[in-house]
Amino acid sequence: MTAIVITGGTDGMGRALARTYLDRGDTVVIVGRDPVKAATLPEAHFIRADLSLVAENRRVIEEINDRYPAVHALVLCARYFRSTRFVTAEGFEGTFALDYLSRFLLSNGLDRPRVIVNVSGPAPGVPVGRIHWNDLMLERGYDGVAAQMQAGRANNLLGVAFARRHAAGPTRYVLINPGPVSTSFAGEYDPATAAHVAALKRYGAPVEEGIKPIIACVDAPPAEPLSAFLPDARISLSNPSFTPGDAARLDDLTRYLLRPQEN
Repeated sequence: MTAIVITGGTDGMGRALARTYLDRGDTVVIVGRDPVKAATLPEAHFIRADLSLVAENRRVIEEINDRYPAVHALVLCARYFRSTRFVTAEGFEGTFALDYLSRFLLSNGLDRPRVIVNVSGPAPGVPVGRIHWNDLMLERGYDGVAAQMQAGRANNLLGVAFARRHAAGPTRYVLINPGPVSTSFAGEYDPATAAHVAALKRYGAPVEEGIKPIIACVDAPPAEPLSAFLPDARISLSNPSFTPGDAARLDDLTRYLLRPQEN
């Protein structure tokens, strides 16, 4: 098998996936911020990067395309929760930048991986999981959960737009909501949210169980250009979470937002 690229591959579910494929003898590229955590996976190829920055994503894309011309899978796991609003040096709200813009850039920038598995997304139909079209950066009344849910819905639409744009290509795009998993939950939490996270860690599925649907899609990508799972049950793409008109609107808006960042 050719290279497997995993963002957020130094911790939680991403690390467990990296360990699984390293144990199989595959070439694994992990992208993350912490070289100390990466050192616990010495067989992996580590790219240090802050994926909340557009410029860093572009650097990562260039390095991977140059060094690994054959990528079997891109698995997008990097997330970071913030109870308090944070704005990157490039002017983007932090959750939108890391949880969505990075995935948009990597999905569209890597050279034709066989499968992209985007581990994200609120359950379809969750009311808070919506796009704030008139306030994408959540400058008015920021809420950490709403920010993450917006990013999840945006990733649903990213999958739709990608599949429509690349329908004739070889890449299969898979959206997976892993459900409650006792993973690392990296972030900065207020007391109420921290208590909720502690409960998820106690009662969520073990990481080894949570990664099974991801492994299944990496090993045997679905035949369709786009598919969605919760966590291993199929989600109908006729759900309003995957509205083609919204997908096209967000795709156009994202490309407009990224224009100042282009070289």
